Amino acid sequence: MSVTIGAFEAKTHLSALLDRVEHGEEVVITKHGRPVARLLPVQSTSHTPAAGEDLLERMREQRAGRRLGMDWHVLRDEGRKG
Repeated sequence: MSVTIGAFEAKTHLSALLDRVEHGEEVVITKHGRPVARLLPVQSTSHTPAAGEDLLERMREQRAGRRLGMDWHVLRDEGRKG
């Protein structure tokens, strides 16, 4: 389902429009009667636990063997000065 709304009205009712989009609707925003933008629900499967584990594993692989070049205690103590 698609809804068309003018820019001024969209600005005035943005929160309500976001609620509608969150529930699967598409909103087309017009400026002087001409479509200029679409609000669509985010289609994301990247927030699954498996995707999070995969991301964590890739981060671990990338940092393997990398060092700061100094003891992290020095950095901590420097940050505490102040």
